[in-house]
Amino acid sequence: MKVMVAIKRVLDYNVAPRIARDGTSVDLSNAKMSMNPFDEIAVEEAVRLKEAGVATEVVVVSCGVAQAQETLRNALAMGADRAILVESSAELQPLAVAKLLKALVEKEQPSLVILGKQAIDNDSNQAGQMLAALAGLPQATFASKVTISDGHVMVVREVDGGAETLSLTLPAVVTTDLRLNEPRYVTLPNIMKAKKKPLATIEPESLGVDVSPRLKTLKVVEPSKRTAGVTLPDVKALVEKLKSEAKVL
Repeated sequence: MKVMVAIKRVLDYNVAPRIARDGTSVDLSNAKMSMNPFDEIAVEEAVRLKEAGVATEVVVVSCGVAQAQETLRNALAMGADRAILVESSAELQPLAVAKLLKALVEKEQPSLVILGKQAIDNDSNQAGQMLAALAGLPQATFASKVTISDGHVMVVREVDGGAETLSLTLPAVVTTDLRLNEPRYVTLPNIMKAKKKPLATIEPESLGVDVSPRLKTLKVVEPSKRTAGVTLPDVKALVEKLKSEAKVL
């Protein structure tokens, strides 16, 4: 059983984003980049499936600039077997990424495709769902538990009212939530071993996919600063403020 995992290179979650001078993007110059945290969980789950003897091969895929090779190497150090980079300097929006992944799914024929539920840079939460729709595969999003047996994948997912359990026939697409697992710490020996693992680089044109952006960002602004809180003497004063200022009562 082959498992494909899609990962994205994003601004590290510990770094405060800066708006570029043109006001239409985030300035990534000299900024620390890392693997999207939800994608890291997806890689961990795939590696655990291999360690449990369920999967025989784990293939990690990324779409983006050449520097994404570093992110792929990190996934290889976690335990993935090989990597594929669809290299492009263009702005890759969710639909373009989904089309690229669909082409790779048709080429690689994985039994399971795992993605993070969303990327922390744009929070679109679209690529996994779009991939399932384009490829005609069953999907389960926001997975907090994944179990595979007898050609099916059982996925426990969090919903507003609690938890929902879905049974999907393989091949299928699953997107991961934070509670699925805790990614492992990558050791130095595994980092060295990852340098010898295969990493193929291809271009979108070779997959027959047009990655031209369909959407244009007009403006990026920082969130408004929160005002300082105030201390009130009693409940009566609180109720009065909720009525007169917040207007929620």
